[in-house]
Amino acid sequence: MVNINRVIENFKALVSLDSPSFDERLVCDRIKEYLKSIGIEAVEDNAGEMIGGTTGNIYAYIDGTAEGKPVMFSSHMDTVEPSHGKTAIIHDDGTITSDGTTVLGSDDLAGVVSILEGLTQIKDNNIPHRPIEILFTVCEETHGGGAVSFDYNKLKSKIAYVFDMDGAPGSAASSAPSILTYTVKFHGKSAHAGFEAEKGIHAIKAAAKAVSLIPCGNIEDGVTANVGIIKGGKATNIVPDFAEITGEIRSFNPDIIEEKISEVLSICKACAEELGASIEEEHSTEIHAFSTPDSTECVKRFKKVCADMGLSGETYPTFGGSDANVYAQHGVDGIVVATGMNNCHACNEYTTVDELKTSAELALRLMKE
Repeated sequence: MVNINRVIENFKALVSLDSPSFDERLVCDRIKEYLKSIGIEAVEDNAGEMIGGTTGNIYAYIDGTAEGKPVMFSSHMDTVEPSHGKTAIIHDDGTITSDGTTVLGSDDLAGVVSILEGLTQIKDNNIPHRPIEILFTVCEETHGGGAVSFDYNKLKSKIAYVFDMDGAPGSAASSAPSILTYTVKFHGKSAHAGFEAEKGIHAIKAAAKAVSLIPCGNIEDGVTANVGIIKGGKATNIVPDFAEITGEIRSFNPDIIEEKISEVLSICKACAEELGASIEEEHSTEIHAFSTPDSTECVKRFKKVCADMGLSGETYPTFGGSDANVYAQHGVDGIVVATGMNNCHACNEYTTVDELKTSAELALRLMKE
């Protein structure tokens, strides 16, 4: 049985620490101190140096006291903005929110405290368990930068439970798409907008027309697209000679992503040329798709534990990327486990006391089964 008071205290303490992507130092240090206090020696790698941050990933290996293959538990230490000055407010009905001016940080501190509580129970009560690996990553919110930089020669596990999914505990995402990001720069010609506008080539108009034609949203089954940023121009009296758009495409099928980015670039080129402008572009696949079938040991174990706890054990696809996408590229079967975080990446983000308790219990059972 988990200690819910300890879970809540750990959650409140971690939420109170600023941990934006590329600067997770405070949370990292506290986690390392906590692990040491329960007899687990953790190491911090050099991921921060590799990606331009202040902090590395936390890794630990705990020898098994029972039969079974090693299993990894993972969550991430960074939070999206606005995150500075976070606080966890526990309401009378058990709901936990921020004060409304920042995110709460249950994405992914709910996952962190769930894993920490499972480890604490095992250590305090000498509960038999298989070998366990822990990986708390940095910069997950920036397309898994910490996980990408981890040295997988250290890893012994071929199964991973990534505690980093929204929704009620007892469900998990077993597949996720590739994510391609792109930037297109439109080059025109500047001119005085009042005296000789006809001599200019309006880069913003070319970009705006392209954006109006680029499909966005759920553009077809299993494919989403978005133009998220547009910028350009210097002053109201200058015909703008530069504009830039940035967007993304997500799909479970990498071939479709290539088709869609070709369509986007064709639209941009045509709109630029129509006005006498030109473009330059760059694009890259930031996250690669993964799928962990129900037939794998990873999913079977999850479903069995959930059934024993009276939880659904449902697995489903998600359009969100996570560290599980990265782990799959290194031969690790993983699923992204729901931890009770809700309205993620928004200032009305929340979790509940009951959901944190269930998530911690699920982590514990997955460690010992």
